[in-house]
Amino acid sequence: MPGTEDYRRWLGVALEEARAGRAEGGVPIGAALIGRGGEVLGRGHNRRVQDGDPSAHGETAAFRDAGRQRSYAGTTMVTTLAPCWYCSGLVRQFGISRVVVGEKRTFSGGQDWLAENGVEVVVLDDGECVRMMTEFIAAEPALWNEDIGEDG
Repeated sequence: MPGTEDYRRWLGVALEEARAGRAEGGVPIGAALIGRGGEVLGRGHNRRVQDGDPSAHGETAAFRDAGRQRSYAGTTMVTTLAPCWYCSGLVRQFGISRVVVGEKRTFSGGQDWLAENGVEVVVLDDGECVRMMTEFIAAEPALWNEDIGEDG
């Protein structure tokens, strides 16, 4: 059974992706899909801005990068920010067992719904994730509101 040390190591992969996304001018959200044995199956970052694709979220990018899996039971989606409803639906649709969330202060997403429906949710409340999103939201409020579907 993985523990906090594993979760933090996996979050490091997602953070690398989030930094890469921001360096490309995009939204700094990164994710990784982790296999049952702790191996990184796929990784990715939000590419909505870069690709002009509203469905190119960090979690979907990691999911796509992992390629087709026979089963997602026992896998873990690690994300720097609480997953939105779209990405929460992906987790439920494919039976991903666990979601590790870097932070949920700036956006709470669907993690409560996931937990209520049998997905293990671990919130790390990571300071770097909070700082990255807080700085991004302050610098790019219109882009942030677009990303979360707000008119703001």
